[in-house]
Order: sequence, then structure tokens, then C-alpha cells
Amino acid sequence: MLTSPPHNVLSARRRAAGIHPDAGSPSYRATELRHPKQPLVIIPQSLTELSAPVYGQESVGALDHDLTAQHDGPPAGQRIVVSGRVLDDDGRPVPHTLIEVWQANAAGRYAHVSDSWDAPLDRNFTGAGRALTDAGGGYTFVTIRPGAYPWRNRHNAWRPAHIHFSLFGHAFATRLVTQMYFPGDPLLSLDPIFNAVPDERARARMVSAFDLSLTKAEWALGYCFDIVLRGSDEPPMERR
Repeated sequence: MLTSPPHNVLSARRRAAGIHPDAGSPSYRATELRHPKQPLVIIPQSLTELSAPVYGQESVGALDHDLTAQHDGPPAGQRIVVSGRVLDDDGRPVPHTLIEVWQANAAGRYAHVSDSWDAPLDRNFTGAGRALTDAGGGYTFVTIRPGAYPWRNRHNAWRPAHIHFSLFGHAFATRLVTQMYFPGDPLLSLDPIFNAVPDERARARMVSAFDLSLTKAEWALGYCFDIVLRGSDEPPMERR
């Protein structure tokens, strides 16, 4: 998405047809008020927007990737390791890309003032982390499996367990956002956000895979979640 530096492919994306959700999805009621009713006006990005500000490795702390070690004690819930690679549409690794995650705690509640659901907060879990991909495009987060939570999209609606992923290029304007789900979750077939993606194979790319090689004996389950930034193999991304 940028031609320079060569691995910053997070701008000027080629959107693959049928992969990404429409801005207005009738079953996802909130989009009725949120999505634009008129055609978007494309404003070309300038060199400043594409090249600055620049994210450096010094902005990521040593424990930012471990959401279970950011407080005085361990959080409640089942520990998991989420690991994968960030790749471009030719299968090449994308190194030094900033990834941020945020999620609900094990009870399904976010540590955020706008979350008023009557579920317990966890003083040892903020639910946010960040990491840089390594030279091979790899990343790892240590966290807990988030809980499902109710939302008022319809009667008795529950969101499946998920982790939000945000990927940045070297510039602030080059950002992609998606969600990672867990295999075998019975709520997936009922979730309007997940099913707003029209293509079944594209939806599957938002579902992580259990990986025994990532699983830590007597400590944490492992899940693999690779991310292709663009093209026919990319996971669905939120429209900006």
C-alpha cells in the first residue's frame, strides 16, 4: 500500500470483491445510523500523511504483548497464546509492523467507561496490548480467552468471543482493523457482525486455529492467526 519502504503495504489497498462487509448491514442495526448515505469523496493522501508520524520500536514496551503480566497479579480466565505472521499478498513477511489488540475480560466486560454491563471487572486485566512483527513477520500475544457478552442489537443477542486487531504501517494513516474469533464457537452463526461478511471463506479467515505447537503444557492454549494484508486471502477488514 506504499511503495517505499517496500514492506509498508498498509495504504492504497486493492479491495478484493466479496471479502469486506458493506458499511450498511441491515442485520447489524447500528449501521443504519452510522454508515454514509452518499458516495464517499476520495481525497488523495499527501506525502506527509503516508510517511509520518513514524512508529519506532522504542514505543513498544517489553511487556506490552503480554496482557497477563501488566498488573500486580494474574488476571482471571484461561490463558492463551495467540501467534501468527503478517504477510503481503505475495506471501512475503511484513516486518516491523505495529499490531495493537483490545478485548473483553474473561467475564465478557471491557475495561472502558462506556461498558456498563453488569459483569465483573478484573483489576489485573486492562485488555489492551501491542507488539511489533519480527523480521519474519511473526508476532505473539499472551492473554486470556475473552468472554461472550450481550449487546442490544436484538433480543437475547450475544457477541461471540473475539479479539480486535489493529495493524499499522509506518505512518498513522495506514491502518487496518479486523477481529479474531475462536473455532467452534456456537455464537458465530448468530452474530450479525461476523456474518456481515458475505463470503463464507472470507469469514473463515477471521477464525483462529487451535495449535498444539503453540500450546504451553499446563499453562496456556495456543491459537494461530495469520494476517494477509490485501488480496484474495486477506481477512475482512472494517471499512473506514
